[in-house]
Amino acid sequence: MKTPPLAIQVSGLQKSYGKLEVLKGVDFSVASGSIFALLGSNGAGKTTVVRILSTLLKPDGGTATVNGFDAVAKPERVRESISLTGQFAAVDEILTGRENLIMVAKLRLVPNPGTVADDLLARFGLSDAGGRRVATYSGGMRRRLDIAMSLIGDPPVIFLDEPTTGLDPEARLEVWHEIQSLAGKGTTILLTTQYLEEAEKLADRIAILHQGIIIVSGTLAELRQLLPPAKAELVERQPTLEEIFLAIVGNKEGARR
Repeated sequence: MKTPPLAIQVSGLQKSYGKLEVLKGVDFSVASGSIFALLGSNGAGKTTVVRILSTLLKPDGGTATVNGFDAVAKPERVRESISLTGQFAAVDEILTGRENLIMVAKLRLVPNPGTVADDLLARFGLSDAGGRRVATYSGGMRRRLDIAMSLIGDPPVIFLDEPTTGLDPEARLEVWHEIQSLAGKGTTILLTTQYLEEAEKLADRIAILHQGIIIVSGTLAELRQLLPPAKAELVERQPTLEEIFLAIVGNKEGARR
């Protein structure tokens, strides 16, 4: 079986803010058409990694390549290849949902922006709300609109920085469905999240960022091999990602004391 090409490649990535070292040599790669989850506690550096990959921030050292382009040497080519959805929905509340989509389509010079907007509203279940101002939308609707906006122009790589923060369980499930649908159509997704269930549900590969470095990386099955299965009423139970995360991070913390 042919190995898919790499959509993202990060090697020795370093970044400091003054005397605070946030990234101390981060290494990982993401195959095209896959979902890669980057886990870590608050302040671990997840958003800093995303900001470097999306050319919003320059690293102090190391390399970052997206869709075959160096994020520092060719930032304009990287920007043409990506879309970024941050922790808070970047939508204009004064405009309607349809007007938000048309605005982005025009900015990206996409032909037939009205048709593009209508197609995305239908795809994300927002057709009935398309003519309403976004100020009237629920959190889940805003997030779905935000993700819909990020798809305009069919970017091959999408960064989702904690996309379900603050959403209720039903809205989270709606966003999960859209993320899985995108990956199913060949889009590469780098997902940062604090919700371990989210990574467990969505990701093809998972990396844990802790104190500025990737301490483990692999598929969920590979990470499960790091811990022995538990026995629950004589039935073998595989450890959850939450149990794996807490055990690994806890061990690293203990080793530093």
